[in-house]
Amino acid sequence: MSEPASEAAATTRSERVPEAVAGERVDRVVALLTGLPRASVAELVAGGSVRLDGQRATTRSTRVRVGSTLEVDVPDATLAAVPGVAPEAGVAVPVVHVDEAVIVVDKPAGLVVHPGAGNPTGTMVAGLLDRFPELAGVGDPSRPGLVHRLDSGTSGLLVVARTEDAYADLVAQLATRSVERRYWALVVGLPEPATGVVDAPLGRSSRTPTRMAVSAAGRPARTAYQVDAAFTDPAPAAEVSCRLETGRTHQIRVHLAAIGHPVVGDRRYGGERPPLTAPRPCLHARHLAFCHPVSGERVAFESPLPPDLVQVRAGLS
Repeated sequence: MSEPASEAAATTRSERVPEAVAGERVDRVVALLTGLPRASVAELVAGGSVRLDGQRATTRSTRVRVGSTLEVDVPDATLAAVPGVAPEAGVAVPVVHVDEAVIVVDKPAGLVVHPGAGNPTGTMVAGLLDRFPELAGVGDPSRPGLVHRLDSGTSGLLVVARTEDAYADLVAQLATRSVERRYWALVVGLPEPATGVVDAPLGRSSRTPTRMAVSAAGRPARTAYQVDAAFTDPAPAAEVSCRLETGRTHQIRVHLAAIGHPVVGDRRYGGERPPLTAPRPCLHARHLAFCHPVSGERVAFESPLPPDLVQVRAGLS
């Protein structure tokens, strides 16, 4: 193990660069593999704490090569500053698959995935930590094991890594868009054309920071959609299948709203339009597929539409 680049106490993390992220910038790869924010990664690179095959990465834009050894000296103070999550026995988390590397959860609507402002307890990861305490050492301590998320009001499937190796592998798969995520949505109106791709960058709204918005200065975002069924009573609406090609915050909700067809029940993005109403956004992560981090085999999971959304759909014709 290499010595830390500074005198301050540090923990060295070492990873082999997987093929999925070959050619990516070193700062992006370090952020993906450690869960640290880009600002912290930039400081580590500038301080000589990031090495490729034993040589210091001199700039953040250095490109990584498959099979290279990436070493990162993370100051213990930086790790300590990242709040951990306490296990909670009282949080029910529906687990549909578990093995030595991954956990697949079918999250109900209303369950917050990880602690944040206004939701310090009662989260999905807190419930998982009670059953799988090893998650505490995987990925970002404030979001242990998480490689992607679902909004609180969205139901459906997501995968959690049980080991650091599985975490690195799944993060790399997400980076190269080989994880398949398909959603069911009920939208206001009838999208035209019936099949398309919304390609619009997303960033924080300058007016309301808790909202996302289409922004030329935002991060690239692509959502493919297809209308599966159309309704006219009590008002025009459509069942839509959506496939994420990227995974930005609120991506499907913002993209559908941007083309004039917000998700029914999504008050934040204009989807509350009587007589089309719902107690929460009509959005469900119904299909999840990825290459298993250990076997390499393609695995897929399906989640049926939950009863509350079945009831909303039953009121349409």
